[in-house]
Amino acid sequence: MASPRWLTPEEQAAWRAYLLSNQLLDEALDRQLQRDAGMPHAYYWILVALSEAPDHTLRMSDLARSLRYSQSRLTHAVTSMERRGWVRRDRCPSDGRSLLAALTPEGMRTLAESAPGHVEEVRSRVFDRLTPRQVAQLQEICQVILDGLDPA
Repeated sequence: MASPRWLTPEEQAAWRAYLLSNQLLDEALDRQLQRDAGMPHAYYWILVALSEAPDHTLRMSDLARSLRYSQSRLTHAVTSMERRGWVRRDRCPSDGRSLLAALTPEGMRTLAESAPGHVEEVRSRVFDRLTPRQVAQLQEICQVILDGLDPA
């Protein structure tokens, strides 16, 4: 058996900084959205995805795939969001077995009201700390990692 390719001290430092910054950023964004909009970050992602879809509607399976959520995780989230009036589920007219998730006017209003605070939190936590060159490097590095994890 080949010996493990251990991380160099520089790689280990980069890896740990990435993991911790990712965790702390996710927690900060979740806290901000909970405080200001009464929703977890996961719900915000769903609202954004639906707002960008044609007719603000997606098949549940397509929505789960695009967000990399399990069907059960998405179903649980959409059920909660449906109770709040942010989304509704409808049968797909072309395929009676599929369900569609549709953004409601109330969901669009909620997204529009929560987006400025969320964007400010992202900006202050990330982009205000980086130079334009670092932003380009961040995008390039993340894209390389993403391409290796999810070629689609």
